[in-house]
Amino acid sequence: MMKPGVMSIVPWVSLFTIMMKAILIFACFISFGMMAQVSTDSELFLTLKQNDSLIFERGFNNCELNAFEDLLSEDLEFYHDKGGITKSKEEFVQQYKNGICGNPNFSSRRELIEGSLEVFPLYDGGKLYGALQKGIHRFFEKPKEKQEIPGSTARFTHLWLIEDDQWRLKRVLSYDHQMK
Repeated sequence: MMKPGVMSIVPWVSLFTIMMKAILIFACFISFGMMAQVSTDSELFLTLKQNDSLIFERGFNNCELNAFEDLLSEDLEFYHDKGGITKSKEEFVQQYKNGICGNPNFSSRRELIEGSLEVFPLYDGGKLYGALQKGIHRFFEKPKEKQEIPGSTARFTHLWLIEDDQWRLKRVLSYDHQMK
């Protein structure tokens, strides 16, 4: 039989323990996040910045859809806060082909906001297997024979994984699209 008042203490001790663990885990994530970003002159940062440029400069801005071929994972997933979910590389390329690259009366352009790009390496047992890349970009729209006009500004997060010894874009989050 338990002493009077002991039952009322037990839930508080458990709650306190859970709260302390949560604070410790949160502190670890905060400190990990602060220290995990690679230098902007590192090989990893420059490689993924170049890949970002190939996807957007060649693929998005110039509709060179073959630029996607080696950079996108076959099971690419793209989550867009306004446009929904795209569940494969094939579907993604088809959307470009039929969308912004399929309209001769309209073109779009993407521009990375200088200084916004960050890269965070992902390790498994000390071996690099992937990276998170995040940043902010702005879009411009140009109707045929008219001036280019500003479109939305948005945040993005890319999950890059090494597949068959090559960096491939596996997951995309495109969010916080706002008209400026």
